[in-house]
Amino acid sequence: MPMRMRASALTALTAAALAAGTVLTAPAAGAAPKAAAPKFLSASQLPPHPTSTWTAGPVTEGFPQGLGSCVDTEGVTSYDYRYREFRTDVDASAVQLTVVADTPALAKALAKHYDDLIRSCADRIEKNDPDVVEAEGRDYGSLPVEEGARVRGVYTETSWGATDISLLSVGRDGRTVTVVSWGQMGYFDSAPVEAFKKTTTTAVNKLY
Repeated sequence: MPMRMRASALTALTAAALAAGTVLTAPAAGAAPKAAAPKFLSASQLPPHPTSTWTAGPVTEGFPQGLGSCVDTEGVTSYDYRYREFRTDVDASAVQLTVVADTPALAKALAKHYDDLIRSCADRIEKNDPDVVEAEGRDYGSLPVEEGARVRGVYTETSWGATDISLLSVGRDGRTVTVVSWGQMGYFDSAPVEAFKKTTTTAVNKLY
């Protein structure tokens, strides 16, 4: 995500997860059968770029820095994260993260936690650096795929005029959660929202 963002420290678990008594911990050894590794998007399944082609990196263990400051592991006990980064020859980039939780209930809480972080991202950016960055978030709605997905957008503009637009989504299939992020320099009107919704739907359908 090619944002020029400065994130504040993210808080602990979401209120809903806490109210439900859910703790977002990593799976206990032997607590559930090991699931097959989720499949990832291919380069051709990203929103088409008007002047460049997408290149997909390898599937990598760990948590990607490419998700920017909207989503990280703060407040969530360590999971086995896997990700794939994508790039173009110009300014656009993308990343997909997947994580398999121990139970569907934990995955549901984790997906909500990540969506809450994305929903509040613009406010956190402005609060952290109000004299340098202006930010705005938009909700592009939910998608009827598997256990559901939601797409949001975040726009930032710095005091020196740099503008970035990002689309982010969170989706779930059973015990598996995926987060997809797309970004480039620009404004809301340059974001390929419908194409990104299609990409998100494909990403969730590919999880199993």
